[in-house]
Amino acid sequence: MPLHGRYTMEGAAVTPSDQLLKGKTTIVTGGASGIGRAIAGALAAAGAAVCVADLSEDGARRAAAEIEGEGGRAIAVGADVARWAQVEAMVASTVRALGGVDILINNAGLQHIAPVHEFPLEKWDLLIGVMLTGSFYCTRAALPHMLARRWGRVVNISSIHGLVASPFKSAYISAKHGIIGFTRTLALEVADAGITANAVCPGYVRTPLVEGQIAAQAQVHGISPNEVVERIMLAPAAVKRLLEPDEVAALVLYLCGDAAAGITGSAFPIDGGWTAR
Repeated sequence: MPLHGRYTMEGAAVTPSDQLLKGKTTIVTGGASGIGRAIAGALAAAGAAVCVADLSEDGARRAAAEIEGEGGRAIAVGADVARWAQVEAMVASTVRALGGVDILINNAGLQHIAPVHEFPLEKWDLLIGVMLTGSFYCTRAALPHMLARRWGRVVNISSIHGLVASPFKSAYISAKHGIIGFTRTLALEVADAGITANAVCPGYVRTPLVEGQIAAQAQVHGISPNEVVERIMLAPAAVKRLLEPDEVAALVLYLCGDAAAGITGSAFPIDGGWTAR
């Protein structure tokens, strides 16, 4: 089953009567694969028109084609969210093709693992630029369209590492902590306009990004990939398995609906009980 299979138009989880987001338009950054792809599929199956935005334009096109093949409506945009001009163009393309922006999912992310004293300067700038500055850029560009309609949803994909820290991930953890602070500030600014802003904080999810982290951690610690998963990634968690992208998408879908209109400025762990300790 594909990662987004739970949300196909013919699937049992979302049926035409479940069109919670019918008439809404959303942008999902990093939407070509992993968590972003699952979110794009979930929102499309719930009736939203989706702009799948990704650094890989080919990947975005494939994801958009899959969504349309499942009965949804989607466009693809190649964009580097760390570049303001490309973000402006992404939002403009969405408005032109789909009629507006009601929902923004800031999901684009990447990882680099190294000790602070060896952390490459260019990698620090890249991670902060994509995840923190990119979330600000996308929100700044999309927000006027939500303000004009007096309705909107911004969901920022942070991480359990937006709430706690681990060694060797200084840039990632700094960006993800910053995303939560940005989310809370935004929530206070736009509540009167019917716009909510929330952060979702997943633990380790079965995605290509996490697979890369497993390999990198194995090299840093000098242990096997299986030991990384068991001894490092899942050691603090009560649920001893990797999360699936669809589980994160289900929470995001709820936060985008009218039932969550009173939820804003919050950071939601979906972490298998990591932060219960």
